[in-house]
Amino acid sequence: MILDEFKLDGRVAVVSGAASGMGKNMAIGLAEAGANLLLADINDEGMQATADEITALGRRAVPVHCDVSCFDDIEALWDVLDSEYGKVDFLGNVAGEGVLSRPEELTDEQLTQVLQNLVIGRYAMSRNAGQRMIRDDGGSIVSIGSLASISAMGRGHVAYSMAMGAVAQMTRELSTEWATYGIRVNAILPAQVTNPGLIKRMDEDPNLHHQFISGIPIGRMGSPEEIKGIAVWLASGASSFTTGALIPFDGGNLAMNGGGTPGWVTRQRLEESAE
Repeated sequence: MILDEFKLDGRVAVVSGAASGMGKNMAIGLAEAGANLLLADINDEGMQATADEITALGRRAVPVHCDVSCFDDIEALWDVLDSEYGKVDFLGNVAGEGVLSRPEELTDEQLTQVLQNLVIGRYAMSRNAGQRMIRDDGGSIVSIGSLASISAMGRGHVAYSMAMGAVAQMTRELSTEWATYGIRVNAILPAQVTNPGLIKRMDEDPNLHHQFISGIPIGRMGSPEEIKGIAVWLASGASSFTTGALIPFDGGNLAMNGGGTPGWVTRQRLEESAE
């Protein structure tokens, strides 16, 4: 049965950024499909809440305080993984923050920190997962990228976009190097998905919400819960021939020409002209 291919019973998943947003929902979705989890975040309270939800599903969840920009934290995390589970079948690289700054004002320190958060830390996480997956004949690694991985954003995103571009190329390189070991490496590229930081920015700039959805043909922003399906698919045998992919999670944003008009806007204009 094809639905059996999506089951994750007996598998172990590591998810960073598991306290909130897409990281939390990725972890819960994997647990709903049958996986046990090792959770990583710097928000201990939020991470414990995620662990409690997973436990309530009848799955196991081990929360570990981990700053993915800190090599010592990363090494300690994988030591816990070895002692608690002894293997890893899936890694979800979700944690990591950028910084908004005009290019001419971006400092060396800010750029270094963003690259450490979003690129070097994710590479270190992937390397640790890869070492264990090579030993155990395979697994799946997924990083959250961005539309900024392959297109420019403007609005002070230069450091973030540089980092996310590196995440895309890291995904391609690791998928090429590790495919022979049965390890699949992919990236999910979201458009605007609601989170507290984004909501705060939209509150501060009333025009930002309209600017965002004007480029999304589906006519709305994404919800963190919507990451569950694609995460389970990439973690499972249902995606066994998918590796090195940069998968849009964007409501049609990339498909639409920059000067295009979403269908929902066209309908709205037609309705207004008919009144």
